[in-house]
Amino acid sequence: MKFLFLFLPLAWLLDRSGQSPAALTFAAAALAIVPLSALMVDATEQLSHRTGQTVGGLLNATFGNAPELIISLMALRAGLLDVVKASIVGVVLGNLLFVLGLSFLIGGLKYRVQKFNRRGARVQRSMLMLAVFSMVVPSLFDSFVSPEFADLGDGLNLGVAWVLLTAYALNLVFMLKTHPDYFEAKGRDAAVEPEEAHWPVWAALGVLLAASVALAFMSEILVGTIEPTARSLHMSKAFIGVIVIALVGGAPESVAAVAMARKNKLDLTMGIAVGSSIQIALFVAPTLMLSSYFLAPKPLNLVIGNAGMVLVLLSVLIFSMIVSDGKSNWFKGVQLLSVYLLIALFCYYLPDSPAIPWIKP
Repeated sequence: MKFLFLFLPLAWLLDRSGQSPAALTFAAAALAIVPLSALMVDATEQLSHRTGQTVGGLLNATFGNAPELIISLMALRAGLLDVVKASIVGVVLGNLLFVLGLSFLIGGLKYRVQKFNRRGARVQRSMLMLAVFSMVVPSLFDSFVSPEFADLGDGLNLGVAWVLLTAYALNLVFMLKTHPDYFEAKGRDAAVEPEEAHWPVWAALGVLLAASVALAFMSEILVGTIEPTARSLHMSKAFIGVIVIALVGGAPESVAAVAMARKNKLDLTMGIAVGSSIQIALFVAPTLMLSSYFLAPKPLNLVIGNAGMVLVLLSVLIFSMIVSDGKSNWFKGVQLLSVYLLIALFCYYLPDSPAIPWIKP
């Protein structure tokens, strides 16, 4: 993966030239984000050795969402509100279906059955339902209330944002302070590994900072080429936002979660993938909405449309059914990946037409 660092200067040169095809610059910036994300994963894993699996999963989810947050902030500044909301939906779906499905598949090919803490999974499932409800409420209001009451919708979105941020803060208190045992790994299932040399804390933090700065630079190039790339490749905005941008922004979760599944540390895998979805819905989304009042041409709302509501709700329900027994195997991974591929096909063939709205900007 180290050779992908070559795409950092390449993306910069293509962007500076101004003559290169937008799709080529977009691809170079996207590939450059992958090794930077992996570097953040390595540094975060080094920090997690000193914090335990619960805090380690939270750290991985937090820094794993850094590319998505940075990309979305750049998109907000560019006024691409529909792309921001589509990518929020896409990251939630990608973590629950693609990342977790790939982790179950890869881990299941090495271990016949893998187990994880059912109590922690139940809490995560309930938080995901809260996240879904937070997306449904503004969309329902937009669908059933007359446009003349649009100002009330702005107040509703602000209220939802503050409720979500409060719920996320209390979720951290529950995980880290009052009930950390709910999220502890099953010691008998963890694979015994030889002790490895750990980075100094200052080195891990320095790598995280440097990678974040580089990610911000690459994200600005990526965002600047989204619309011309979509036109040149004849891709719908739904596919670009829900699938392409979400997978690029979610690269750290994919790398970290699959790596932990291969080591039979499925509790950490769940903490990364599911915790990232919760963090996106309860923290990143309202943070982006509040930031839009300062960065974007107009405020971002949390309306994701009827299609977005159905996709998110069904994905969370399928996830809840598959993880309810506290066990995983390779075929459960296949099931989750199959649902993700179906959603990708839907987004790819969904036309960009005012008569068929996907997400209202």
